[in-house]
Amino acid sequence: MRRLAIPGTILACLATAALVAASAPAKPTTTDNNAALQKDVDALVAAGAPGAILFVRDGNRTVRVTAGLGNVARKTPMRPNDHFKIASLTKSYTATVVLQLVGEGKLSLRDSVEQRLPGLVPNGNKITIRQLLNHTSGLADFEVNPRYLKPYLGGNFGYYWAPRQLVKMGVSQKPLFAPGTDYSYSNTNYVLAQLIVEKVTGRTLGGELKRRIFEPLRLGETSYPTKPGLPSPYAHGYKLLGPPPAVDVTQLSPSLAPGSGAIISTALDVADFYRGLLSGRLLKPQQMTAMKTVVSIRTGKTVGSGPGDGLGIARPPYACVGWSHGGELPGYEAFAISSADGRRQTVLMMNQDRGTAPKRAVALFDKLVAKAFCAGA
Repeated sequence: MRRLAIPGTILACLATAALVAASAPAKPTTTDNNAALQKDVDALVAAGAPGAILFVRDGNRTVRVTAGLGNVARKTPMRPNDHFKIASLTKSYTATVVLQLVGEGKLSLRDSVEQRLPGLVPNGNKITIRQLLNHTSGLADFEVNPRYLKPYLGGNFGYYWAPRQLVKMGVSQKPLFAPGTDYSYSNTNYVLAQLIVEKVTGRTLGGELKRRIFEPLRLGETSYPTKPGLPSPYAHGYKLLGPPPAVDVTQLSPSLAPGSGAIISTALDVADFYRGLLSGRLLKPQQMTAMKTVVSIRTGKTVGSGPGDGLGIARPPYACVGWSHGGELPGYEAFAISSADGRRQTVLMMNQDRGTAPKRAVALFDKLVAKAFCAGA
């Protein structure tokens, strides 16, 4: 869904994050730190989030903190092992599969979209796979097409969009800029990446994710669904579709964001994925270097340092260096960040998307991600 890999609202809390990372006279004890994190998650819920899960890991030491409700109607508390929709964190997984195919010689990042998906994208001969993955293709996001959410807003939560239909909605809109000349986050890019994976392998993206990522990393709580619903236990997702209260939108079809946002997981499995990825278990060194080659989200030009988007992961503008991605779907907000080797990690989820969550809750969500990660640096 519509979600910058580096959330714009995080920029507003960077000074706070830097202060937390740099000004503390000494690291707190583990007990004090856990209590502080619990207080912060409680504050996030008090600000209006139905519930939240925070996972923090440093080496072998893990902290899991929850607050609020996973099911508002039944007043079920949020649990650390609840499944949730990870939304655009999915892009990290999809990009990994594409780069694995590159490493196997079955694709090149220089290949054009036209080469791999003839006739699907206007000017596709000018757009490369690399430009899809780092959002410099210029393709408009299908999410801004007025037809996109119409079935769901009408109450048909199970409505199915085929991936090619989503792409056609995206490319029916005027390109935002010439390929490679600027940056604009677009889910259309990653549904095209999904279609390229499926064309090259002859198998579904879900099948490739399972074979190449879920099984090798033993991510037993991670899945790529094709039908509505989540495995138990799970956190229900809530979104304002009109006047309060928020509506339970858990049963929305995963087809609204397939290769760009459909994966379901747990906080532990998300952390295990990024640890496996960044520690070199999924990609060869050349492809890992490509993934970490960053473009500025302001210009689309390659930058050697500082914040920007790589191929499915991003370098956020924190005082402490890490690799991240954020995700937003109706009912869910997620963010994951890891150190370069994957040893230090933070995963945060709340079960209302930032598009309709109270502004105070959104601000605290962004501040908490930075604080929890940078405090361990």
